[in-house]
Amino acid sequence: MKDTFNFLNKLLKKEDVIVVACSGGPDSMCLLSVLNFFKKPLNLKIICTHVNHGLRKESNDEAEFVKEYCNQNNLVFEYMIVDKYKNNKFSEQEGRSKRYHFFEEIISKYNAKYLMTAHHGDDLIETILMRIVRGSNLKGYSGISKILENPKYKIVRPLLNLNKDMILKYLDKNNISYVIDESNADEKYTRNRFRKHLLPELKKEDDLVHLKFLKYSEELEATQKYINRTINLVIKSIYVENYIVINKLLEQDEYLQEKIVEYIIEDIQKREIFNISDNQFDNIMELIRGTGNKEINLADGFIARKSFNKLYIEKTNNHKNDQYKVILDKDITILNKYKFEKLENTEEKSNYVIKLNSKEISLPLVVRSKEIGDKMKTKNLFGTKKLKDIFIESKIDITKRAEYPVVTDSNNTIIWVPGLKKSIFDKEINEKYDIIIKYTEEKNE
Repeated sequence: MKDTFNFLNKLLKKEDVIVVACSGGPDSMCLLSVLNFFKKPLNLKIICTHVNHGLRKESNDEAEFVKEYCNQNNLVFEYMIVDKYKNNKFSEQEGRSKRYHFFEEIISKYNAKYLMTAHHGDDLIETILMRIVRGSNLKGYSGISKILENPKYKIVRPLLNLNKDMILKYLDKNNISYVIDESNADEKYTRNRFRKHLLPELKKEDDLVHLKFLKYSEELEATQKYINRTINLVIKSIYVENYIVINKLLEQDEYLQEKIVEYIIEDIQKREIFNISDNQFDNIMELIRGTGNKEINLADGFIARKSFNKLYIEKTNNHKNDQYKVILDKDITILNKYKFEKLENTEEKSNYVIKLNSKEISLPLVVRSKEIGDKMKTKNLFGTKKLKDIFIESKIDITKRAEYPVVTDSNNTIIWVPGLKKSIFDKEINEKYDIIIKYTEEKNE
């Protein structure tokens, strides 16, 4: 326990506000007791938070136990009962999400500096082994951080240098009561199986094996921090707005490429629920390093979409398929950025201007979004060309194609793909025409 007391003695300052996650079990009661030791000398404000998931008949008694301890030791007690789960079925992930949402509400309420949890060395071993078996990344394999920085507070785990036996001895020596959650022995949970069958074997080899795992964890954390510093030097040129600039990413070392994509995915996960498997991650890297414009389905309604030199990772409903159809009988603007003007005369010959003979087409002209199977008889070429191929050759971003304007006559014959290609109906200066249309696009990026 000496190392834990020394750690907290260096960390804590006078009048710090600390939120403690407390179940009433031996680990959290140990933490609460240790913090209570510093309360009076440093004038700490300790807020004890307890979450009742309502899953066991003992849950109400455990809440009363923690509340009574707080009353006896002049600690603030904050309590939450979880009364509803998605599909009326408990999941560890949803339970954790609800707990931490509650913790953050309390942190904000009291303007706390720290959230402290009672994770200890045995928990660290179990977490690392579970992630190795399940598969993870460098950050995941490091297990549980002793101090985790958040923008407004820090998560601190002061007991990571202790194992369960040390905690129980401390509680016994100091006559500190606690409750026992019988579900921690239920082997239907992976963690409990690791705790019961693997931990004892490791401790036979070394009764302080948790310290070896702690050093392993800290080595991986230090490596991750170094990688993140390297990423931060290049990320601004690689991750622009909401997409990855592929050629900039591929300039990096192959290993760093993967770490950068992980970094970007984590940035997305901070804002959205987005879980990704190893196989899906491999598919993203294959998409980045391969050729062609494609999209792949990920998890939780997300897709990875490659468009030339850009890769988007986004929710499918973020990619709007804007369908529209507007008669072009006057100056118009589509989607606040595609502008069409009728001119009296012009000398311009570019793809941004078209000259038409009204007797050769069916009026009125129409501006619409693309349709499946669109083809056009292109000027100066034999036969027809697919609209899809025109977009590809012109390097039109895949996310822009669904809304890109197409000009047709009233028979739905494509006359013009503005700015890209003109049809056989376009006239030269010396030919007969009575319609001139100019196209411009507002640049919103």
